Amino acid sequence: MTGPTCGWSSDLPEFARTPPRVIRLRLNEFVRDASEAQVRAWDRSLPWLQQESTELMSSDAGAKAYVAILEYELPLDERRPDLIILENGAVVVIELKGKERPSTGDIDQAGAYARDLRNYHRECHGRPVMATLIPEQSSGLDMMQDGVRVISKESLDRVLREYATAASATPLTPESFLRPDAYSPLPTLVQAARDLFHSGQLPTIHRAHAATRPALDRITAIARDAHATASRRLVLLTGLPGSGKTLVGLQLVHSAFLDDLALPRGGVRPAAPAVFLSGNDPLVAVLQHALAQGGGDGKVFVRRVRDYRRTYSKPGAPPPPEHVMIFDEAQRAFDEGFLQYKHRNSRERGPAPSGSEPEQFIRFAERVPRWSVVVALIGSGQEIFSGEDGGVEQWRTAVEQAPTPGAWVVDAASDLRCVFAGSSATVAFHPELNLNSELRFHSASDLHRFVDRVLVGMEPSASASLAHRLHDAGVRLRICRSLELARRYARDRYDSDRRARFGLIASSKDKILPEFGVPNHFAATRFPLGPWFNDDPDSEQSCRRLVRVATEFGVQGLELDLAILAWGSDYARESGEWSVHGSGGYKYPVREPKTIRRNVYRVLLTRGRDGTVVFVPPSPSLDETYDFLRASGFRPLSED
Repeated sequence: MTGPTCGWSSDLPEFARTPPRVIRLRLNEFVRDASEAQVRAWDRSLPWLQQESTELMSSDAGAKAYVAILEYELPLDERRPDLIILENGAVVVIELKGKERPSTGDIDQAGAYARDLRNYHRECHGRPVMATLIPEQSSGLDMMQDGVRVISKESLDRVLREYATAASATPLTPESFLRPDAYSPLPTLVQAARDLFHSGQLPTIHRAHAATRPALDRITAIARDAHATASRRLVLLTGLPGSGKTLVGLQLVHSAFLDDLALPRGGVRPAAPAVFLSGNDPLVAVLQHALAQGGGDGKVFVRRVRDYRRTYSKPGAPPPPEHVMIFDEAQRAFDEGFLQYKHRNSRERGPAPSGSEPEQFIRFAERVPRWSVVVALIGSGQEIFSGEDGGVEQWRTAVEQAPTPGAWVVDAASDLRCVFAGSSATVAFHPELNLNSELRFHSASDLHRFVDRVLVGMEPSASASLAHRLHDAGVRLRICRSLELARRYARDRYDSDRRARFGLIASSKDKILPEFGVPNHFAATRFPLGPWFNDDPDSEQSCRRLVRVATEFGVQGLELDLAILAWGSDYARESGEWSVHGSGGYKYPVREPKTIRRNVYRVLLTRGRDGTVVFVPPSPSLDETYDFLRASGFRPLSED
């Protein structure tokens, strides 16, 4: 039979006796955009897969109850493992490659299929899920590499018998496995934005729902209370990068309940009672581009902090129409000194508005009739611009110095108690407002600890143990000194996944990368980020072309499936220490240049959901850096 999420599903006897041409036609009907190479691969593999099935049933009568599923499309995804066998309660994921020896990318691709089924498929929880890779031109091959069994095709029947003997779970039916709602992956930020715009809510996601729902419920209750009591509220939500802060903000800004709370103006309710604001221009561009592609105006709910600030700080400007303002990456809000500096160097006339960005936004919110809520989404270690190092304390100052400070109540994450010690403001602390579970990087909760250890220069052995745990959890940390090798790995890794996004990223302040094929200078990196993240792989503008380089300013707050990070000389090891001697300068003075560069590499090292390939240029000045990173747990890519 042809299931709704696969090209073919049947028990093993039916699969073995059906003419290969019939099965191939079914697969063609399901995969309508199949290439000629894909069709040839089916024609090549189906006969021997049927032969192996027949041999398995002849030696194991129980195999007649096994189920063969071909071209299973992971729901809410476009990846398709070649073959899945359901046997004795075990799930065997089989990927076929028409080559003699597999590449590292092939192995990681197969491992990722099994990892995601374990993590996101309801019926796979607690069951053995085996990743198996078959290079069809190999002979006598049987080895385990990175959790993937790599075998020759003549060994398939034997290996399936071994798997069946080891399995002890309740047999799994194809009906339960193939249910579209059984698989619920965590969407990327952009996919979430599209879903939010169309449906007003995120898809049901097991981990994301459990981790972020308490925070969303708390902020919803605060907004309702602000409306009922005609009050002003400042909400401070904290969390590590990847913990779901932005997803909470996007879901809140699209919440339908706010429509009922918004006050009519001139007899008309505001079209959008909430707005998501970010100082991260590329993030805004990518979200707006994605939302517009989804069929609406991408600017309705998502706007730049800069544009919003300029509009409502002008003399005689009307009150903002939104009752709820969500300020993303609020710990990076500009201080007053930097805003004055930017104003002097702009074409805007007249004196610059006084105050930091937090102070200005608190004043904006006070002008909104009757009630307002400012939600500040606060991360850590993400300050990469000049003027961003004022910190969370600016929000405390903004409330204490508000035009009517007594109108404000602060609802803060419990980990901000020290920030408000001795404050004159009314503050309530809520544990739900601290997101402490990473969602972006699958099950690898150690990624940020690993990155921190590497970037502060701890002994490599202290990082290597974490790197090993990350590898076991499916996060690949690779390193090489050939850019072409890194590109080839990424293309092999995602050769059958058109939705996957991988791209080349680098620090903006390095001076030597252009010599090694990485154009990170200002002119080369001024390109539209929306198409870079969102376009189909065939587009010249797609990140998958691995030509255009995005810097920390382009990728902060966003994510790729895999990042190829070109490591520069602006943060390099020299005589056992991290050095910023190779870094370019800053137009606006910064307090701690080394901290800024460390934060830049923290951002760059945490962009990949599946992992990061670090390309260290073959310059003698970076030899020590390469050795340190390799000793810290980055595994070398080999010439496959």
